[in-house]
Amino acid sequence: MNSYAVEVENLVKTFGDFVAVDHVHFQVKKGEIFGFLGPNGAGKSTTIRMLCGLLIPTSGKGKVAGFDIIEEPEKIKQVIGYMSQKFSLYEDLTVMENLHFFGGIYGLSGSAQKMREEQVMEMAGLKEQGDRITRTLAAGWKQRLALACAFLHQPAILFLDEPTSGVDPISRRNFWSMIQQMAEEGITSFVTTHYMDEAEYCDRLALIYQGKVITLGTPTELKRETLPRGVLEVECDPLIPALDLLKKTPWISEAAVFGDGLHVIGKEGMDLEQEMKTLFQRQGILLSRLEWIRPSLEDVFVSLVEREDKR
Repeated sequence: MNSYAVEVENLVKTFGDFVAVDHVHFQVKKGEIFGFLGPNGAGKSTTIRMLCGLLIPTSGKGKVAGFDIIEEPEKIKQVIGYMSQKFSLYEDLTVMENLHFFGGIYGLSGSAQKMREEQVMEMAGLKEQGDRITRTLAAGWKQRLALACAFLHQPAILFLDEPTSGVDPISRRNFWSMIQQMAEEGITSFVTTHYMDEAEYCDRLALIYQGKVITLGTPTELKRETLPRGVLEVECDPLIPALDLLKKTPWISEAAVFGDGLHVIGKEGMDLEQEMKTLFQRQGILLSRLEWIRPSLEDVFVSLVEREDKR
């Protein structure tokens, strides 16, 4: 029995001379929360639209729920839930009317539809919002409604394209609680995002950059394999001149502003702490703290992207 919900091999999508997706290869396990991470324009949405049967690949192959993305796109549409980046429900209908409308599209009817509508309303915390006109809802409630509609027909796989874009942090956390609840019920979630804190919720991540998947693994694996020494967190004054200095220093691999300090990665074999103390003292920069910390996914992302740009 196939244990993969999604299988992609050498997937390519071009628009004229522009290569939007460049020989992408990965698998998503059944019941997994799979994060597709990358900056805007990296190829996330193009990939997800090919997987949902909405866009025909230029070359390569793939399967979703066992169906071929080129030969059987209509069958794929019947077994997945899709939540697009842009809110796409009917603003003039009530919450309940939207659910009823999409239930009809998915082939639900009668008591079965009523039962599913009540279940997803409960799951999404929408029971008190049923009679509200959709356009009057705050962004977080609209997001819950969009997920409820995508999940209404009990799909085996959910494709969520930038699902938390434009909503507040509390709504984002609540949304991810619902995704984790679905995963416990065996639902596969394929989520595109550029929020690094959200990526921590995923079982595995693929990082896509300029159309290519440049790394794949669990959040822990990516941190350990990309930055095994960790990251040096630096507090100093003045901050920006210090950053400019480090970027010109040959034994520094990467340096970036994080909060009110810097995260610094040195070349292999360097005594980074001692070298930085000497450098800052020589340049008249006041160093108030140096501490090795575990890398964040943002550190990993910045490091990998900078490596790609140097190739």
